[in-house]
Parts: sequence; C-alpha cells; structure tokens
Amino acid sequence: MKEAAEFFKLLSVDKRIDIIELLKKEAMSVNAIAEALGITQSAVSQHLRVLKSAGLVKDERRGYWIFYELNREALEECRKRLNRICTCGCGGAQANAKTPCSSAKKE
Repeated sequence: MKEAAEFFKLLSVDKRIDIIELLKKEAMSVNAIAEALGITQSAVSQHLRVLKSAGLVKDERRGYWIFYELNREALEECRKRLNRICTCGCGGAQANAKTPCSSAKKE
C-alpha cells in the first residue's frame, strides 16, 4: 500500500505530468523539454530524476545528448492501479476512449 501512495505522490507535481505528456509523443532531450515547458533545464533534470527512479522514464545516449522516453510498461501499470480505485464502474473500459468516465464531474 505504501508503494502505491509514494507512486501517486510523485505524480502529484503538475510539471511531471506535463513531462509525461510530452514524452508520450516522442523521446526528448532535457533542453527540448525545458523549452517546451518554459522551465529551467535544472528543474527538468530534477523531475526526470524522480520519474526515472520510479521507473516511468528511461534514457538513451545519442552522441552528446541524452534522450528521455516513457517506460510504457510502467505507465500501463500506473493505469491499472488507477483503474482499481476508479469508482465509476467502467472497469478501465474508458482507458482508450476519448471521453471521460461517466462519473467524471462536468464543468
């Protein structure tokens, strides 16, 4: 149980979610992520360190640059954890749908 709580705690930072969203599209360098999010390279590096230690992000050296990409298997495990606590009754059926779960609040 503590492991799941720690996991959700590390995802409680908006910029980390933003980084995950960027990396869903393509592998990126720290510089590219920093530019896309409008934050410092140092801040990006710190967030990537946390995401990498949790196993959500992998890195690969390409020449002088290190590119970061999502660990899709780990992200799938995250989705499964969230589905276990979802109360809408969808059982995760909405995971690939474009619409939110039926219990999601309307704005």
